[in-house]
Amino acid sequence: MKTGLLLAVDGGNSKTDVAVLRTDGTILGRARGGGFRPQAVGVDAAMDVLAALRAEAMASAGVAADVEVDGITAFLAGADLPYEIKALREAVGARRWAVTQRVDNDSYAVLRAGASRPWGVGVVCGTGINCVGVAPDGRTTGFAALGGISGDWGGGIDVGTSALWHAARAEDGRGPRTALHAAVLDHFGLATVADVTAALHSGDLPSLRLSELCPAVFAARDEGDEIATELVERLGAEIARMALTVLCRLQLATAPDPEVVLGGSVLAAGHKALLDDVEHRLREAVPTVRPVVCTQPPLLGAALAALDLHPGPAPGAEARLRAGFGGAAVPDPVRPGGRSSGV
Repeated sequence: MKTGLLLAVDGGNSKTDVAVLRTDGTILGRARGGGFRPQAVGVDAAMDVLAALRAEAMASAGVAADVEVDGITAFLAGADLPYEIKALREAVGARRWAVTQRVDNDSYAVLRAGASRPWGVGVVCGTGINCVGVAPDGRTTGFAALGGISGDWGGGIDVGTSALWHAARAEDGRGPRTALHAAVLDHFGLATVADVTAALHSGDLPSLRLSELCPAVFAARDEGDEIATELVERLGAEIARMALTVLCRLQLATAPDPEVVLGGSVLAAGHKALLDDVEHRLREAVPTVRPVVCTQPPLLGAALAALDLHPGPAPGAEARLRAGFGGAAVPDPVRPGGRSSGV
């Protein structure tokens, strides 16, 4: 028997969000908890975290925990390689939480949250970088997104690491002067870049904190620093290259107004030079492309994808759902702050 209920999951490395919604787009309950980290704690332990949050969300929606809903969409961190996706799909299916399910990489949540339709290309640039695409016929593609070992460069960690590299060489004489030297010292409050390097080497400074240098790189670029300008240009080129590769793989370059959703903390921050560069590179190759900056939460994308699982959703369901997350019914091709992207 159909319940008219759906589950949406955004399982990120740092936090997991779960929502219960009706097929008309009404949000009934939510829950938030710790990160979904199957590669660190194992699939079973990660699923236990998700199970507890599902029960909490169901309770907040006034729904019994043993109810099997009509559909669940779970976009999860750690769903990178085919065997990982298969294992997570089997783990979610074994819980019998829903009649139908979609389990995939968490990058798809950003794509669906920012797109005005269920297909398109999404680039997520936050701590790391990834790009995924969905064709109108449902075909998908993307990258392993495992960092340097899979050919990736981009995101806060890589930009911050490169900034530190140039700052170290400026300090010891192997490289040119750069404003990034002072930026590194100011940010970490240490006397020398060598001290920063030593703290990273010893573990006193977590390497993840290098991503915090990204805003300083953008600021140095805006002040005319040559090294920072090169890093921002490299990032723009990588973002555009990933998106164009996926557009070509799915034969979307000739589709009507193909959307490229730009999300993640680095892109959602709205740095004008970076966004303008990405848009120029995309339009140079595909003049009809429609770049869209996504500032909506990934959970919205998971919820919209859950609606996509349900045949014939109620009229206005997507608009109602977007309104429930505080967003517009259809995303506009504008930059954060309301500046038109020129589309």
